[in-house]
Amino acid sequence: MAPGLPQSMADMDRPHFIGIGGAGMSGIAKILAQRGAKVAGSDARESATAEALRALGATVHIGHAAAHLASDATCVVVSSAIREDNPELARAAELGIPVVHRSDALASLMNGLRPIAVAGTHGKTTTTSMLAVTLATLGLAPSYAIGGDLDVPGSNALHGEGDIFVAEADESDRSFHKYAPEVAIVLNVELDHHANYASMDEIYESFEIFAGKVVPGGTLVISADQPGAVELTRRVRDLGQLKVVTYGESEDADLRIHKITARGLTSEVTVLLDGKLLTFTVSVPGRHYANNAVAALAAGIALGIPSRNLAGALKSYTGVKRRLQLKGEAAGVQVIDSYAHHPTEMTADLEAMRSAAGDARILVLFQPHLFSRTQELGTEMGQALALADSSVVLDIYPAREDPIPGITSALIIDAAREAGAEVAAASDKAEAVRTLAGMAKPGDLVLTMGAGDVTDLGPQILAELSK
Repeated sequence: MAPGLPQSMADMDRPHFIGIGGAGMSGIAKILAQRGAKVAGSDARESATAEALRALGATVHIGHAAAHLASDATCVVVSSAIREDNPELARAAELGIPVVHRSDALASLMNGLRPIAVAGTHGKTTTTSMLAVTLATLGLAPSYAIGGDLDVPGSNALHGEGDIFVAEADESDRSFHKYAPEVAIVLNVELDHHANYASMDEIYESFEIFAGKVVPGGTLVISADQPGAVELTRRVRDLGQLKVVTYGESEDADLRIHKITARGLTSEVTVLLDGKLLTFTVSVPGRHYANNAVAALAAGIALGIPSRNLAGALKSYTGVKRRLQLKGEAAGVQVIDSYAHHPTEMTADLEAMRSAAGDARILVLFQPHLFSRTQELGTEMGQALALADSSVVLDIYPAREDPIPGITSALIIDAAREAGAEVAAASDKAEAVRTLAGMAKPGDLVLTMGAGDVTDLGPQILAELSK
């Protein structure tokens, strides 16, 4: 059964989500629950997100079974990760219940509002979060749907009373083609999601379609520095009534970054706007995050919000879970969690930590994410790890993929060693925790890095350090 668009919001009165605990799915479920819908769903395992949804009145089943789908459900919401043989999906077909893709459900939530869609190979969650926090600080009460939690489980989405809706726009399965934003942000354009894109030409074509969805008179905010974004700008300059605003350190950027000054775990950013300098603080370290903040600033200006108001409110953003999130300190060692899983993200986070750490050693526990990504980018991942003082690499986290013969973490480890890195393999997570804790000395920084369940190991490393 091909997922489709709900014919009206009434179709979302009693939605059932398959995989309701996922970052994207849980956000939509949360907003619908806050709007008064009778939300139900299932997930593979218990989680804090599931509990947060239950606190909003949602029914959350653990495990997937046909019996979990109520016969009076008005639709079944799925993501691209849900397999065709899922028993709840099969039951939906038997009952004739419409199946709606996550992106269509999110698009329906934006109807009648002023959407901002944040796209790019990296940085979407951070930039979306920066916008949501900034607009909320200014009293604009935005709705938002983010791919990560701001501060507590379930804080990845909110139904606000204002007329702005900020959403992370996922290019991985081309689902961002479903949105019609007033303002679109493209942070960068690189080859990723190799199971869905065979070449950069396909990536460019997909982002061109996304840019073409901006409403007439709307604005595309796009990097003037990143090569893929520069090429996309060249391709979309003639798209009808689309206004293109570039940002970055390039001399010809419309919103030019004049200076970025590292101040420990924060940055001070000065931009040149309309011939005047504007300085503001970003409460997370690194050039990568400073650029995200300038993109958020440009998007807010495109909505008509005064630049000085935005600059003052941007410092309210203090981070999002898994984006260089401090998990704690034990025995003089700080443990930080990083969601980085693409070589560009890994390099950005390690460079940010290096600039903030001074002479401290940086130790990394890295978990590769997806066999297809490792197959295509394993060498670059290994080279990125050379920025750390020492690393331990876990087995590949498969997520939605089946194994690919011959593709293992050894690809990354070999590349890292060739780049001169000190790196070891660990198939057992408990062994990896002991190894990292044994290596760490007072003053060191330990990063758990990857998009999988490596995030669960930070507290374990802290516990081991405390012994």
